[in-house]
Amino acid sequence: MEEQKTYQRPSWDEYFMEVCHAIAKRATCDRGRSGCVIARDHQILVTGYVGSPKGLPHCDEVGHWYKKITHEDGSVTQHCTRTVHAEQNAICQAARRGVALDGATLYCSMTPCRTCAMLIINCGIVRVVAERRYHDSADTVAMFEQAGISLEHVHDEVQKYDRQ
Repeated sequence: MEEQKTYQRPSWDEYFMEVCHAIAKRATCDRGRSGCVIARDHQILVTGYVGSPKGLPHCDEVGHWYKKITHEDGSVTQHCTRTVHAEQNAICQAARRGVALDGATLYCSMTPCRTCAMLIINCGIVRVVAERRYHDSADTVAMFEQAGISLEHVHDEVQKYDRQ
């Protein structure tokens, strides 16, 4: 007789990260196709995905809008500046709908960038769960530590994508 496997119900973090993957499928920039879920008390408050501002062309339609950034150590990275980040879009949705984010947890594809980190701090989010590390996240890590925001990574590896 074949042994039957017992169903493993996902933890809340696993559940919200799975929802984050589904949300990311709506993303319109193939460099990071990232999604974001903000939840509190085991309830989804808002979601967001990476995409251009409302009414403007998307990367998937017209291509990327690259900017090179030279860092203090001399290294150069490229960033697509056509899009609004998933975290920013989720926070905008909360603002548009009058949803307070105090005490919430934010789930995202990779460590939030410096700008997203500042928004996360100011809107009262207390915990961030990122699937992978972002290649340029030192400022975010330092700010979260200073602000007392918990930052956890599901996988301890840097997210890889084209023209990083």
